[in-house]
Amino acid sequence: MNRITVYERADFEGLSREFTCDVPDLHELDFGNCIASLKVVGQPWIAYPDPKYEGEPHAFEEGEYPSVERPNSFSALRLVHHDLGDPQITLYEHPNFQGACKVVTEETNLAYGYFNDRVASHVVQRGVWLLYQHPSRGGWHCLAWPGEHLADYKLELNFQSRLSHLRPLRPGRPL
Repeated sequence: MNRITVYERADFEGLSREFTCDVPDLHELDFGNCIASLKVVGQPWIAYPDPKYEGEPHAFEEGEYPSVERPNSFSALRLVHHDLGDPQITLYEHPNFQGACKVVTEETNLAYGYFNDRVASHVVQRGVWLLYQHPSRGGWHCLAWPGEHLADYKLELNFQSRLSHLRPLRPGRPL
């Protein structure tokens, strides 16, 4: 079973709660803004700083996290239900899916090629993708979901053609 266990202190200490389905508002369960460590079994989970899945998403793939990057800041949790096998995203040089395009199926650092800081739109065919502003998973990031057609990074992401790194979320082990 896919699950996330969250703890109020680092190193899996203090009060804990286990969840197996989406939680749109952790405050309603008296566990909002107090997560400092967590464990994920199965599919990845996305943590959000604001209720109802708002704010900058933070992805947690299967594993143990004795500390989280932004402790005491998560207010919602969402299980990734999508098929994460065989990921594919198509990147376009210009808005509205125009210009040169590049099909990506694995983690890619665009800093080493033509598309660094030149992507302006995308279409996600399969998988869930993390898009990073800077090389080596650096800077501001966002999620791209299957079926998503994002026509203009400047208007919709405020990325302003500054995508430099991307990677698909990894599926958890079969349960």
